[in-house]
Amino acid sequence: MVGAIQGVAVGATFADHEALRAAGVHRQNQAGIAGTGEIGAESIVLNEGYEDDEDHGDWMVYTGQGGRDPNTGRQIADQQLTRGNLVLRKAIPRDCP
Repeated sequence: MVGAIQGVAVGATFADHEALRAAGVHRQNQAGIAGTGEIGAESIVLNEGYEDDEDHGDWMVYTGQGGRDPNTGRQIADQQLTRGNLVLRKAIPRDCP
């Protein structure tokens, strides 16, 4: 499903991935990016796993998938346009940089 989820307000927060799945918001058990190569990203989750992620309410900085130091949570390597990052790119309108 892509688009609004009935009964879930924009900006809603959830206790964990299981609560997201139960609400129909994010189908992945662990990954922060859900989607397919055909339609792009359905949802992303900010869960404090990446130190460089920022949530400002109506906009955010989302690091993507990969390149993270597991001890510090900081990005230590460039992102690769594969797996979840490729799904994210597909969801971005073509006129965006």
